[in-house]
Amino acid sequence: MRVEGLALALRPRSPSEACDLGAALVRAHAASIWRCYAPLLAAVTVLALCTIETYGWLPALIIFWLKPWLDRSLLFVLSRAVFGEATHWRDLWQARRLVLGGQWLRTLLWRRFSPWRAFTQPVEQLEAQRGSARRKRVRLLMNDHRGAAAGLQTAFTHAEAAITYGLVALVWWFAPEGQRSSVWDWFFHPSAHATGELGMNLAMTAAYAAVVLFLEPFYVAAGFAMYLNRRVALEAWDIEQEFRGAFA
Repeated sequence: MRVEGLALALRPRSPSEACDLGAALVRAHAASIWRCYAPLLAAVTVLALCTIETYGWLPALIIFWLKPWLDRSLLFVLSRAVFGEATHWRDLWQARRLVLGGQWLRTLLWRRFSPWRAFTQPVEQLEAQRGSARRKRVRLLMNDHRGAAAGLQTAFTHAEAAITYGLVALVWWFAPEGQRSSVWDWFFHPSAHATGELGMNLAMTAAYAAVVLFLEPFYVAAGFAMYLNRRVALEAWDIEQEFRGAFA
């Protein structure tokens, strides 16, 4: 990594401070992140909705299952943002084979349920580590940081569920006074209403896709910032940057 080109002031931080750095990175490069991520998620959502009449729960499951693959585009944008580089859709498209291709089995099967996926993803995607080298690298990075990485995943999982159900609950909160009981009944007995189960499934899928669109960049950025913070501790980047600045 070109340490001299970093646009961030990297120094040893606690895991929570590193997550704050990730949130700041998202805010600073929001345009690059969402103009690349939103079209990709929209395409996945539209394709997932094609299955809604077969199984109403399937579209949300498809979006959920493909999140690690979608996260690869976010990490690509964030890795450029660290150097102050803006990313456009054409940049992602030109690098699509490297970013979105390959590693399908690892990404969508056993790594799908990794409790520290966001923290270890850069090892595979950015460092291109494979086999025993990757396992050794992950063990080194994870030393004394498994709890923080698992806590990050747990926090975002709960936040995702809470915000999704909160969005659906807005239908009840904004319903007219006399209609709230029927909306409540629609939640629990959708087949008895005109909109039926299809309407409920569409509402749940749309709410979940909206939450993923908003929340997932912060999750990936928090894990990436924790990864950078760990490399600072292992490789003393803060000292290297200080010397480079002093003798520039």
